[in-house]
Amino acid sequence: MAAKFLGIPSVVIADYEHVKHVTQPDWVIVPEVIPTEVAGKLAKRVLKYPGIKEDVYVPGFQPDPSIMAELGLKDSEIIVTVRPPATEAHYHSPDSERLFAAVMNLLGETAGVRTVILPRNDRQKAEIVRRWPHWLQGGKMITPAQAVEGLNLVWHSDLVISGGGTMNREAVALGVPVYSIFRGTIGAVDRYLSDNGRLVLIETIDDVRGKIFLTKRKRSSETIFTDRSALQVIVNGIIGALNDDEASTTSAQLPNHRALR
Repeated sequence: MAAKFLGIPSVVIADYEHVKHVTQPDWVIVPEVIPTEVAGKLAKRVLKYPGIKEDVYVPGFQPDPSIMAELGLKDSEIIVTVRPPATEAHYHSPDSERLFAAVMNLLGETAGVRTVILPRNDRQKAEIVRRWPHWLQGGKMITPAQAVEGLNLVWHSDLVISGGGTMNREAVALGVPVYSIFRGTIGAVDRYLSDNGRLVLIETIDDVRGKIFLTKRKRSSETIFTDRSALQVIVNGIIGALNDDEASTTSAQLPNHRALR
């Protein structure tokens, strides 16, 4: 909005085509699985990159096992990270809250499961404490006392269940089983990941107990992610946008400029 008032060209990098923009950017950069005709509603010019936005920063991740002791978790437990729905977002659906409650009951009732809950704000945390005090007081479910590195927590989890988007796709990028209880309008990225078996959409209460598998997964503390192609393509696309005012006003593949060093 500030750029629009100042007459400065703007670029928005987005991965959910149903988000509401106050002003229209000059360029929008989106994953290539989002149809151009949909993304074109967000901006005058559309550029695309391969993969998902989480592929931009996951290559810099290296696991740190100290988080297990920090949170009091044990390797013998089935560790589940849960991110509640974004109840204050414009795209929120009450169905997500009903699925979240069913998930909490499932995890609380299942032996051998420890749940790490990441509330979005103090109000949401207070509501969780009010509804499930017995599991929180007994330590079967925990909310970290301070911020933790999200990627590291996801990596050390056996599965992730989230009502949002970013943490779900971080799990996908890390190869961690993930279940989405987001019930707003499903975007092209999540639909693509679901169709390819990399993310499971939980759509009904029956799905909670029928599709979520509470099992241990094999992981290695030495895993290193090195593919930086998504970052390179995005940076090259921004450089290309700066240097090419005459680019297509409808759609274009990201230009193949010199690779990021």
